[in-house]
Amino acid sequence: MKRAELTDTLEDAGLSPYQADAYVTVLELGAAPVTRVADASGVPDPRIYDVLRDLESAGYIETYEQESMYARANDLDEITDDLQSRASRLTAATEEIERRWNEPSVERSTVSIVTRFETVIKNADEFIRGAESQVNVSLGVDDFERLRGALREATERGVRVNLSIHTPDGSEEALPDPAELRDVCSEARHRRLPSPFAVIVDRTKTCFAPHAGSTNEYGVLVDDRTHTYVFHWYFLTTQWDTWDPIYSSIGDEPPIEYVDIRYCVRDVAPLLRDGATVSVRVEGADTETGADRVVEGPIAEVIVTGPEDATDAEVIASYGGQVAIVVETDDGPVEVGGWGAMVEAVEAHRITVVDVEGSERASASA
Repeated sequence: MKRAELTDTLEDAGLSPYQADAYVTVLELGAAPVTRVADASGVPDPRIYDVLRDLESAGYIETYEQESMYARANDLDEITDDLQSRASRLTAATEEIERRWNEPSVERSTVSIVTRFETVIKNADEFIRGAESQVNVSLGVDDFERLRGALREATERGVRVNLSIHTPDGSEEALPDPAELRDVCSEARHRRLPSPFAVIVDRTKTCFAPHAGSTNEYGVLVDDRTHTYVFHWYFLTTQWDTWDPIYSSIGDEPPIEYVDIRYCVRDVAPLLRDGATVSVRVEGADTETGADRVVEGPIAEVIVTGPEDATDAEVIASYGGQVAIVVETDDGPVEVGGWGAMVEAVEAHRITVVDVEGSERASASA
C-alpha cells in the first residue's frame, strides 16, 4: 500500500490528516526527535507538539526526553486490534446495509419491494413451509424444482396446494409426471404462456416476481390479507380457472373438501336443483368476533348475486358478486360466505361436503 493510501485509510479510521501523516512518519523513522518528525512530515512546526500529544493520548505513540523530545510508535498490538475491530464493524455494517437493501423485513412492512429474485424464492419457501390451509402457486419448471421440498411438506400436512406450472415454449414435455405431482400438490394445471412467479399462502402472504422476460428484476413480498386478496383473484382468473387440469387428487365422492366457496356452490347448486340433500361441515370464523366457528348441517339455500350463471367458475364476471350458502343447523339457519365475508355470519375457510342424498347425481366434483 502506498503512503498516501495508508494515511487515507487511517483518516477513515478516525485520525485527522495531520495525525495520520505524523503517525506514518514516526513509523517510518522509528524513534526520532520531534523536530525531525516535523521536517519529514507535512505537519506545520507550530502544530507538531499538539498532534503528537493527541496521538500519544490515543495510544499510537509515546514521547520521551533524550537531549530533546523524541517520539516513537507504541507496541502495535493495541493499535492493530483497534483497527481490526473497526474493520470488522465496517464489514458487518456493509453486510447489514446490503441485507436491509435486498431484504426489507416483512414483519415491519405489510408490502415490501425487493431487488433480487433469490429473496422472493427464499420467502416463498418459508411461507409455504408455514402454510396451514391453502397454497396457490404459479411458477416455471425450474422454480418448481427449487420449491419441491416445501410443496411436498405442505401437501403431506393436508394443506390444499393448487399448482399452476408453465413451460418455456408451452409444450408438455418438460412437465413433471403425475407421480411427481401427486407428492407435491392437490391439483395441477398447465399454463401454456409465460407467467410471473406467484405464491399465495393462507390468503395472507404473497410472493410475486415478474416473468423472466421482464425488463426489471424485482419482487413483491406481502404479509397482509387485503393486498393478498388482489393477488388471489389474479391467480384464479389468469393462472387457474382458464387452464385444464393435468393432475388432481380431488375425488368426486364425499367427503369432498373445498377452500373456496364458489367452487363448492358451483358443484352443489345442480344437486340442490335436482332435489338432493347436501350436508356440509364448515370450518371458519365468526364475522363479528373473529373467533373460530364450525357449522354443520344440510345446505338449505345457495345465495348468488350477479350474472345468472355466476355459479359457473369459468365465468370471470362471477367473481364480482356475492356467493354464499345457508346451512340449516340444530340452532337454526346460518349464512356462510367466502373469504372477506362481511354480511354473512361465518367466513368459510374450509367446506367439506360430507354427504349427498336423494339425487340421481350421487356425487359432486371438486
